[in-house]
Amino acid sequence: MRTNPTVTGSSSAKHLFSTKELVLGGMFAAVLAVTSQISIPMPTGVPITIQVFGVTLVGVVLGWRLGLFAAITYILLGAVGLPVFANFRGGFGVLTGVTGGYIWAWPFLAALSGIKPKAENKYVKTGFIILFSLLGLIIVETAGGLQWAALAGDQSVSGIFIYSLTAFVPKDILLTILAVLVGLPIRKRIFNL
Repeated sequence: MRTNPTVTGSSSAKHLFSTKELVLGGMFAAVLAVTSQISIPMPTGVPITIQVFGVTLVGVVLGWRLGLFAAITYILLGAVGLPVFANFRGGFGVLTGVTGGYIWAWPFLAALSGIKPKAENKYVKTGFIILFSLLGLIIVETAGGLQWAALAGDQSVSGIFIYSLTAFVPKDILLTILAVLVGLPIRKRIFNL
């Protein structure tokens, strides 16, 4: 008796994410929503937040693939109107506003923070993860600054970048490094690595 090779059981089907990974991705999208609410509104329209800590933490803990999934899930939830963005805002208008460039770049930060180098020495490995995360931060600050400048009208690109270098970048560098140092032990505990 011949069996039909096109019919497969559900147990042999390949899934992009396991159930555990989907749950973790959803939980860490919620972590992004929570860290987004810790913000200080500024007259410029771009608040001071700890969001890069949350995004970096997501990438470090979940790895590049699942961290990318969690960041995109968060953005999609906000885009459809859930109030997950800073100051309990939601909707596609936030993504096309002055803070949108930062948010659009978060998947890059999460993915780069999630790269796990093959170094044997844990200090070298941690150093590379910090380096990849800071590269992701550069992408976030650049994309955010460019969109902000494009929409600000009365402010120059150089003026916005100078403001960012004083108001955001030093804090964000410290938060990124802290997220790596906090995230690595959490990853080890969750995934028993």
